[in-house]
Amino acid sequence: MVKFEDKIPTAMKKISSILICTILFLGFSCKEEKKAPEGPTQMEKVMAIHDEVMPKMGKLGKLVGELKAKVDTTEMGQQYETAMKDLQEANSAMMDWMRDFGDKFDSDEILNGKELTEEKQQWLDEEEEKVKVVKEKINGSIERAEKLLNN
Repeated sequence: MVKFEDKIPTAMKKISSILICTILFLGFSCKEEKKAPEGPTQMEKVMAIHDEVMPKMGKLGKLVGELKAKVDTTEMGQQYETAMKDLQEANSAMMDWMRDFGDKFDSDEILNGKELTEEKQQWLDEEEEKVKVVKEKINGSIERAEKLLNN
């Protein structure tokens, strides 16, 4: 029995193979490559800092309550008051930062990676520094308050 492939001349097989390879090559090489970002975007980094310290806000309130009960006119009572004020300032700093950040950026920019204008990119640079300061205030005030309460 004679197979169909046997009837096709060898030259024709080579031409078809070359043609198929060329079409595949051109198809793959002409597609735009969308590369995933190599790491988190600056917006994602800023939001990660926020997300890291936001859960600590409840702890701030709890510590304020504990310290408030111990505030009096003694030297130790004044230390409790100072620690309480530090916690309250850290809380205010976070609330102010969130409000200002929300006023500057829309949800598409924050959540969906919408491209920022040059002005908004400058704002994001500033906001990144501000949220780092807020993080330090929150973590530092909690640490100092807990140390004071545990003594």
